[in-house]
Amino acid sequence: MKKDTDDRAPAGDPVGRRRSVADDFDLLDAASQTVEFTKSDTWRVFRIMSEFVDGFEQLSQVGPAVSVFGSARTTEEDPYYDLARRTARLLAEKNIAVITGGGGGIMEAANRGAREGGGTSIGFNIELPHEQQPNGYLDQMLLFHYFFVRKVMFLKYSVGFILFPGGFGTMDEMFEALTLVQTERNPNFGLVLVGSAYWEKLIEWLKEPMLARGYISARDLDLFEITDEPERAVARIIEQLHDVAVVEARRRGRC
Repeated sequence: MKKDTDDRAPAGDPVGRRRSVADDFDLLDAASQTVEFTKSDTWRVFRIMSEFVDGFEQLSQVGPAVSVFGSARTTEEDPYYDLARRTARLLAEKNIAVITGGGGGIMEAANRGAREGGGTSIGFNIELPHEQQPNGYLDQMLLFHYFFVRKVMFLKYSVGFILFPGGFGTMDEMFEALTLVQTERNPNFGLVLVGSAYWEKLIEWLKEPMLARGYISARDLDLFEITDEPERAVARIIEQLHDVAVVEARRRGRC
C-alpha cells in the first residue's frame, strides 16, 4: 500500500494536530528562542509592555513634576547651565519634582539644582549607540530602550516642560508637546522656553511663513511662553498646576 504523504491530519485526529505539535516544538526549542523569537515583533511587544509597566510602577508616587530639556553638550561655564540649575532649584523648593533625560549638560544642571533645592531629581536615560552616561545628581533613574516609551513617560508625569537651548531632541520634545496641546489631547500642559535670544529666530519662522500661510492659528503662538528669568518660568508652572487642580476639581464636581 502506498504510504500516505498527505499533510492533512489522519481521520479521527483533531484538525491541525500535526501543526500544533510543530508549533509546540518551535516554542520550546532553546535554539529558536534565542535566534528567532527574541528578534520577532511579538517579543518587541512584550519588551515595550515591560518598559511601560516598570515606568508606571516606579513613577506612580512622584507627585507634581516638570520635565526640563536642553542640550547635553552645554558646559558648566555656559550661562544657560546656571539658569537651568537655578530654575530646577526653585522648582524643588516648591515641592515640584524635576525630570530630565538623565545625561549631561542642561540635564545635569537641572538635576543638580533639584538636589540642591531638596527636591526629587529623576532621570530618564536611553540606550544609545554611544552610551549616554547618567549624571551624578539623580535620586531615581529609569533606563529605556524605546524613545517613544520614554516620551510617553515625560508627558504622562509632567504638568509642563521647561525647555532650554538644545538640539534635535529638545525640538522634538517641544513640538510633540505643542501638537498634543494644540489638538487638545493634553490641554492641561504648560510649555516655557528659556533664553529669548536663542528662540528668537524660531519664533520668527513660526510667524513667517508658518502663521502667514495659515498652517497654524494666531492663538497657537500662545501655547508657550518665552522668558529669561527662572522665577518667571517657575511661576508659569505654578499657574499650570493651579489650572490642572481647577480642572480636576470640576471633573469631580467640587466646584
